[in-house]
Amino acid sequence: MILMIRKSGLVKAAIVLSIVLVILAGVVTAARMQDGRTAAVSADGNWGLSFQTEGLAPIGNASAEYLKKYDGFYAEETKEKVMYLTFDAGYENGYTAKILDVLKKHQVPAAFFLVGNYIESDPQLVKRMVKEGHVVGNHTYTHPDMSAISTKENFSNELCKLEEAYEKVTGEKMKKFYRPPQGKYSEENLKMAQQLGYKTIFWSLAYVDWYEDDQPTKDEAFDKLLPRIHPGAIVLLHSTSRTNAEILDELLTKWKDMGYSFKSIEDLE
Repeated sequence: MILMIRKSGLVKAAIVLSIVLVILAGVVTAARMQDGRTAAVSADGNWGLSFQTEGLAPIGNASAEYLKKYDGFYAEETKEKVMYLTFDAGYENGYTAKILDVLKKHQVPAAFFLVGNYIESDPQLVKRMVKEGHVVGNHTYTHPDMSAISTKENFSNELCKLEEAYEKVTGEKMKKFYRPPQGKYSEENLKMAQQLGYKTIFWSLAYVDWYEDDQPTKDEAFDKLLPRIHPGAIVLLHSTSRTNAEILDELLTKWKDMGYSFKSIEDLE
């Protein structure tokens, strides 16, 4: 029991640290884009965003056209007020059931990008996600820096091991949607994911929601998530966040009042 607790704590700490590092890198990337030193065409490394105009899609450090060559997306190119809701989960923190309740109430489809630890420790929640029509996406088995993996064999192993864990729990084949851990990627990663039949899903809106002991207030969350929403947004939230669980009902209502509807990432083309 002690070993299990220690292991769980280490997993949480490792995932939180990796999220912090990628956001810091993303901030640097975004700052460079705003200074005109980084072209928004293609870039290996950390996914980053620069928000230029309220209500419009941000500029990514790889363009939508570039990503699309490899079946990758960070937003849908559209003027229609639609959005795609996604959650990342490296571990269960007690809030997913409430999040699922709210999604069911609003009839909103979502995607949950999970790692091996989550699927193996919380199979009932995984089954519920599938039963209620949500996509369970591939966040790799061990959540490594995939951009540091140079061989297709090792890259494939991370995705295939998660597929096997998912199929063991659900009895179904996993749908082919992949989110790079920490947002770290390379052009070779994009190619390898495509060769394995995957669509790579980044995001166009996220906020600092992962610190377990320093959760944002409702107002702080709304200040980020409402003005920056835009047509075709792919929103990344963490299901480990207490704030997200508490505000989700009101947040979905506010987005709907702004004229937005919700689509599944299966509709991305």
